[in-house]
Amino acid sequence: MNDLAGRHFVLGLSGGIACYKAAELCRALIKEGATVQVVMTEAAEHFITAVTMQALSNRPVYGSQWDSREPNNMPHINLSREADAILIAPCSADFMAKLLHGRADELLSLMCLARPIDKVPLLLAPAMNREMWAHPATQRNMMQLAADGAHILGVGSGFQACGETGDGRMLEPPELLEDIIAFFQPKLLAGKRVLVTAGPTFEAIDPVRGITNRSSGKMGFAIARAAREAGADVTLVAGPVSLPTPRGITRIDVRSAEDMLRATMPQAQSADVFVATAAVADWRPASASDHKIKKDGSGKPPELTFTENPDILATVAQSARAKSAALFCVGFAAESHDLAANAQAKRVRKGVPLLVGNIGPATFGADDNALLLVDDKGMREIPRASKLQLARELVADIAQRL
Repeated sequence: MNDLAGRHFVLGLSGGIACYKAAELCRALIKEGATVQVVMTEAAEHFITAVTMQALSNRPVYGSQWDSREPNNMPHINLSREADAILIAPCSADFMAKLLHGRADELLSLMCLARPIDKVPLLLAPAMNREMWAHPATQRNMMQLAADGAHILGVGSGFQACGETGDGRMLEPPELLEDIIAFFQPKLLAGKRVLVTAGPTFEAIDPVRGITNRSSGKMGFAIARAAREAGADVTLVAGPVSLPTPRGITRIDVRSAEDMLRATMPQAQSADVFVATAAVADWRPASASDHKIKKDGSGKPPELTFTENPDILATVAQSARAKSAALFCVGFAAESHDLAANAQAKRVRKGVPLLVGNIGPATFGADDNALLLVDDKGMREIPRASKLQLARELVADIAQRL
């Protein structure tokens, strides 16, 4: 699945060392199915060649408003009308100021001014020194550009070409790509707050051993990303997994089931939707040893006693907000067999309006899955697909129910 299939971008490069990232971004957009027309300012051509961008985009690069290749000599009109969006990456402090004041003394700024505002969005990926970024003039310009309808993609923080460290770096191409894909997704949950739990829990036996399961957290992380794409404010409570945080998500890392409950309950007080994808351990050792348990030479394993972990989904589902329908709860069931019967029984037992079932051994650690949606009216299957595609379908289903 290509998330940008059929979309056409004008990729504008203003002057800045971050132009080297624009080459990778151009390639990433094309790999996602988009077509790209590159337009460069004169300053950008000091940092990267038009030949490089032409090779990557497979299209001639434009740099002059007087380009004779256009029969009517109006590339600022023709190129902007063809685009689904104009993306300026990198967008320098100077170019932001130029956009703010409606200056149009070269092709790229002229194109931004001439674009149909209601049909061709303007996406800006700022790139500059940390002091330039923090300057009140830049911050004022950014706020006014956003008020005028431009979409600011934000900046990264870290080591800069000048040798300083701080905010102002252009986001990395994978981060920009994720934000661009999110921009075009339907905003079905705009204004909603979504809480997601994901991954396994780890229940300690001693300082080096514990009980866990094979959950990778990929489904929960995909749901968090899909909810954010849909316009929601998303908090992700994650068990011990090695997954990068989706863009724009507030992440809370936890370890045990009790940790997860403590992190989840305060967040549930303000959430509109709770999606419990975490594979929470049902049991934990009654007491964890302070020191590593050693073999004693007898050949007998140590005796362990267990106690039941808190049921996070049921606890949230029985809260006053959930019972008053202010909080919509969605559970997950990872079964090994008899999925339909076990999922329906779990939905009733947990007291949730929607439960999503899957076969655990067939999905743990995988990038794809198949889901069974169970509610009080029956069941609906979502065929096997990537976990992100399934997450988007689930988010759309939840939005309808709200």
